[in-house]
Amino acid sequence: MKLSWPVTAPVTSLKRFLSQQGISHRGFSDLKHRGIIWVNGQNVAPDVQLAVGDEVTVILPPELADPAVASSSGPLHVLFSNRDWVIVDKPAGLNVVPGPANRKDTLVNRLKGAWQAENAENQVPHILTRLDRFTSGLVWVARHRLANSLASQLQAAKQVDKRYLALVSGQLTDDHDMIDAPLAPDPAGYNQLVSPAGKPARTEYWVEERLPQATLVRVQLHTGRTHQIRAHFASIGHPLVGDQLYDGPLLAGATHQALHAASLTFTDPFTQEPRQFTSSLPADWQTLLQTLRVQG
Repeated sequence: MKLSWPVTAPVTSLKRFLSQQGISHRGFSDLKHRGIIWVNGQNVAPDVQLAVGDEVTVILPPELADPAVASSSGPLHVLFSNRDWVIVDKPAGLNVVPGPANRKDTLVNRLKGAWQAENAENQVPHILTRLDRFTSGLVWVARHRLANSLASQLQAAKQVDKRYLALVSGQLTDDHDMIDAPLAPDPAGYNQLVSPAGKPARTEYWVEERLPQATLVRVQLHTGRTHQIRAHFASIGHPLVGDQLYDGPLLAGATHQALHAASLTFTDPFTQEPRQFTSSLPADWQTLLQTLRVQG
């Protein structure tokens, strides 16, 4: 894959310029040894001095599929796809990455199968926003290492806006609040606990609708801890409906945690275009909400 950038400001070195484009020290070393860095259409030495108006081009080697990862022809609901990104609307019940319980038909397996079928240049999915198995909604995937690096930088700089819908049990008092409590793994289980020894975690929410037995909230994550939304609402006495790991009630026949990744917004680091994606509530959510409204 060929990528080019104009030099628009004085820089001290080729390495620093490429670092500004998201290519790491390791990536620069790899490109240097392969001899696939050009300036103004010519192969150059790594110590070349750049000038404003130069054009720097690199050729990233293809990322071949990992033979240890199975391919699957399972369905994918792709909302957006280009050279750099794929946005998938994931159903509840589908694992994102292979693991002990499922190594053959996860989102990663399905992406590998689809990219092999289209003979894509890069066939290694880089998952940027991982969801729990029973959480539905948007998953952001990078299609190559450089996209993965740039997206990770955006996330570290808190320049990615992720919003969720959650149905929590009981009645929340405040229309808007921030849950600011550190989270750590429970040494006796698979859940997360609020603990002074944990990592900082901040979850902001707004009430969307109050139901007789539950509250629908829109949630923004300000950190990305494991089970953050689930653990935080459980910690304030309002576990998610259907979330058995955190003792959430199985209201109206709910069979899994009522959590949905509803929107994703970021500025594309390659094109500087705003990217905004939304996912509608799935059918089982619609049924759950309607049942709870009627039961009131």
